[in-house]
Amino acid sequence: MREAVNLNMISMVYRMAGGLSRGVFPPQCLVCGEAGAGGRDLCRACAGDLPWQGAACLRCALPLSAGDVGQVCGFCRQQRPVLEQVHAAFLYASPVDGLLRRFKFHRDLPAGRLLAGLMAERLSGVARPQALLPVPLHRARLRQRGYDQARELARPLARALGIPLCDGLRRTRATLPQSELDADQRRRNLRAAFLARPGLPAHVTLLDDVMTTGTTLQAAALALRRAGVTRVDAWVCARVP
Repeated sequence: MREAVNLNMISMVYRMAGGLSRGVFPPQCLVCGEAGAGGRDLCRACAGDLPWQGAACLRCALPLSAGDVGQVCGFCRQQRPVLEQVHAAFLYASPVDGLLRRFKFHRDLPAGRLLAGLMAERLSGVARPQALLPVPLHRARLRQRGYDQARELARPLARALGIPLCDGLRRTRATLPQSELDADQRRRNLRAAFLARPGLPAHVTLLDDVMTTGTTLQAAALALRRAGVTRVDAWVCARVP
């Protein structure tokens, strides 16, 4: 319990420091260092370079051709995933990829706040769930990193969209980093890695930072389905094409 309290305090201190700095200093672009625009830590030029996700598969967010808005890719038509809908705000490309790496691995929480705000704008028109669930880290990884990047994205996003934030999912065992594994290894690595508590709402949305093959989200969604959730969606900051 003491460990969880300490981690929450660290996260709270980061958020308070970020709020104080925004009140004292003018916005500064986190990509190039120029003056920010529109009250954000992003200049107009870098905002114009953002790789927004365009037409994409409704089931897995895989990019599709421009005329295929609202369609489903061939793979998802053949084998329907446990996720009902997946929405990505961005493609995993510059400058978003750099911001995500800084946020995830270098404690750059201002980059996370910027990305969460941009996600809120992009996802404001999609179907709202009854609860937003960040994909959790295992407690060993949480101790090592000091904060959960998915939760740090989910908190301001839930607040901006008026969606309850829920901690109904737990990572039951430490797994290898997915980025080091191939597709088959990823599936084996995450087998029975999540446990969902009973009594969750019928419609929930998982929140994660990056989607590559979707194996992590699929494993988490399967745990939620087994716990009685009837519809599971997923929102991610960036989708790897």
